[in-house]
Amino acid sequence: MPKVKIARKSLFVDMTAMVDVSFLLLTFFILTSTFIQKEAVMVSIPGSISDRKVPDTNILNIIVSPDGRVFVGMDNQNTRREWLARIADSYSLEFTPKQYAEFGLINSFGVPVEALGAFLNMPSQARDSKENALGIPVADTLEGGVIDNQFKEWVRLAREVNPDITITIKADRGTPYPKIKSVMNTLQDVRENRYHLITSLESIPAGL
Repeated sequence: MPKVKIARKSLFVDMTAMVDVSFLLLTFFILTSTFIQKEAVMVSIPGSISDRKVPDTNILNIIVSPDGRVFVGMDNQNTRREWLARIADSYSLEFTPKQYAEFGLINSFGVPVEALGAFLNMPSQARDSKENALGIPVADTLEGGVIDNQFKEWVRLAREVNPDITITIKADRGTPYPKIKSVMNTLQDVRENRYHLITSLESIPAGL
C-alpha cells in the first residue's frame, strides 16, 4: 500500500503587524508618561492614607531634608526666570543672561542668595553635589539681631510671579518636627495657610 505524503507547511510567521503594534504601544507610553524630575535632595517621605491628588502644574515645591535644610522649586521655566528677577531686585543683585537661562533649567535648588550667582556658574554635575546643597536660610540671625529669612522672600515672590501657584511640602520622615514647624511658621507669616504635605499612599487599616 503506497504511503500518503503529507504536504509540508511553512513555519514562517509574519511578525510585521506585531512589531508595528509594539512600537505604537511604546510610543503611546512614552508620550503619556510623566518623568520624575530631578530634585536638589532625596527624601524618604512618610506614609498616609490620604489620596488627595496634587495639581500637575503651577507648583511651588518645598523640600526639607532630614537635617532640616530647605530647598524650593517651580515647574515652569519662564516663571522661574521671572522669580529670579524679583529676587535680584529684592536683594540688589545682578545676574547674567546665561545665569537666568541656567536658573530656568533647575527644578529645585537650595543656596543662600549671596551664593546663587556662583552656584549658577557651576556645571550641572557640580550643582548636584552634596557640598553645594546648602539649603535656603529660614531664620538666620545676622549681626545686630536682624533675621534674614530668605525662604520667606522666595515664597512671597513666588506668589507674586504666579498667583495661582499651589504650595507643596515634601519632607523626609526623619526630619525633626521643629524644622518642619519653622517652615510652616514662615508660610503663615506670608499668609500662606493652604498647602499640601506630600506623602506616600498606604493601605487603609481594617475597620476604618
